[in-house]
Amino acid sequence: MPPQMCFAQGVSRTSLADVAAAANVTRGAIYWHFRNKSDLFDAMVERVRLPMQSMMTSHLDDPDSDPLALLRAAAVFALRDTMRNPHSRKVVDIIFHKCELVDAADPILMRQHENFRVWMGNAVRLLRLAIAKGRLPADLDPQRAAVLLHATLSGLLDNWLFIPDSFDLDAQAEQLVDACLDALRCSPSLRIDRPA
Repeated sequence: MPPQMCFAQGVSRTSLADVAAAANVTRGAIYWHFRNKSDLFDAMVERVRLPMQSMMTSHLDDPDSDPLALLRAAAVFALRDTMRNPHSRKVVDIIFHKCELVDAADPILMRQHENFRVWMGNAVRLLRLAIAKGRLPADLDPQRAAVLLHATLSGLLDNWLFIPDSFDLDAQAEQLVDACLDALRCSPSLRIDRPA
């Protein structure tokens, strides 16, 4: 799905005929590659999502890898790629601001939910490995920590896309991610709840 179409009209108002016209091909050519708009949307999103997911999971089974460094690198990459790569910026902006997800049975919404679950699962796995390697506190709640990390990244991207000149995302990406990781190390609110 050409991001410029969804960016200009939103996902729900962009038809496959619009996509075909923008790509200067027939609708049949679009249907040759994609069953429907949802499949086309998935392909557009995957091009942006896969590099970060790959960074998070590429060395998970390597006993010498640093899981916290993998998580940090993926987070910084996601922020900087959104800022530096015009294609990624448009796709992320579409996901955050141009996707009218109102029907619980919408395949695009269901796929977004699945992407969220996959990201959270990978983040929790990396956080557990970081705990096991002594890089994070032994009593850190990895699920709660992953929620905070995801919310921080999503919030930073949403805020920057909303008003790009409000802060220098490129210059501050590492410090903002490190601040979140510092919270994982230090916040008592992120510790596993102990029964009273």
